Amino acid sequence: SYIGAGTVEFLQDADTGEFYFIEVNPRIQVEHTVTEQVTGIDIVKAQIHILDGFAIGTPESGVPAQKDVTLNGHALQCRITTEDPEHNFIPDYGRITAYRGATGFGIRLDGGTAYSGAVITRFYDPLLEKVTAWAPTPAETIARMNRALREFRIRGVATNLTFLEAIINHPSFADNSYTTKFIDTTPELFASVKRQDRATKLLNYLADVS
Repeated sequence: SYIGAGTVEFLQDADTGEFYFIEVNPRIQVEHTVTEQVTGIDIVKAQIHILDGFAIGTPESGVPAQKDVTLNGHALQCRITTEDPEHNFIPDYGRITAYRGATGFGIRLDGGTAYSGAVITRFYDPLLEKVTAWAPTPAETIARMNRALREFRIRGVATNLTFLEAIINHPSFADNSYTTKFIDTTPELFASVKRQDRATKLLNYLADVS
C-alpha cells in the first residue's frame, strides 16, 4: 500500500465521455499548484505531516476528510520553458539578459532559475517558471493567465511564451473541445507573432553611441 501524496492520471474519451486509468505516480507532480489553488490545501506540507504519522482528516495533517474537501473557482497552469517551438521544441541555453515576471491577484509563480544574469545550461530541465492563474470562472482564469504571460519579459534565450499565449487564446481551448491531437492538428499555434524587443534594442543603441 502507498501512504502519501500522489497523482492519479486518467484520459477521457472525447466521443463517449468515459475515463480511462493511466497510472499512479507516487509523488507530487508539477501540476500540484492547480489542486492547491482550488482546494486551499498545501499538498507539500500535508505530505510531510502524513508521512510523520498524522492521519488525513485531522487538524495536524492539514488535510480535511475527503467529504470535507471543497473546490473553489478554477485554476490553470502554464510552464514557461526554454523549449523553442520554432525548432521542434529543442531547449535553448545561454544567459538570461533580462527578466521580468508577472504579478497580480490570482497569479502564482513557482520557480527559481529565471532571473537576470542566470545561466541556462543544456544539462538540466528547461523549465524556468510555473505560472498558475486562479479565478472564479474558466473565462476569467484564461484572461488572467493571458495577461500574466503578456507581462513576462525574458531575453537572452528562446522561450515558449508566445506559443502558450496562442494555445490559451485559441477557440478550441476556450470551449474545451481540444484533444490530445490539438497541437498536431493546429498549425496556426506556431504562427504567433514574435514579441518586439524595443527595450533591449534601445539599451544596445545607447551602449554603442556612448
